Amino acid sequence: MKEYNKLKGDLGELGAVNYLKKEKYKILETNYRNLIGEIDIIAKKDKFIVFVEVKARETYTFGNPSEAVNRTKQYKIRRTAEGYLKEKHCYDSPCRFDCIEIVGDKINHIEDAF
Repeated sequence: MKEYNKLKGDLGELGAVNYLKKEKYKILETNYRNLIGEIDIIAKKDKFIVFVEVKARETYTFGNPSEAVNRTKQYKIRRTAEGYLKEKHCYDSPCRFDCIEIVGDKINHIEDAF
């Protein structure tokens, strides 16, 4: 089951990357990791560095996928993003946090999700 969930997550992230490219985002990193945590996708569009959390599900049985990005997860993503900005010497760059929900073959991009 764990391998199946990893595969489903990887496919969801690939779908999100393809979607973002079509929307004219430049992909900077995928599966970025530091000591604090992981960010699924880091992209750039216009002047913004965009940190993207991807949530993929097969159905809405357990609600919208973005609901799984709770305050604790948001805090960890923000802290991880701070580390990225510091590491890349772009701490003053404007940034935002998006969520991409994938349910079946439908993609919902929530800009500035948190």
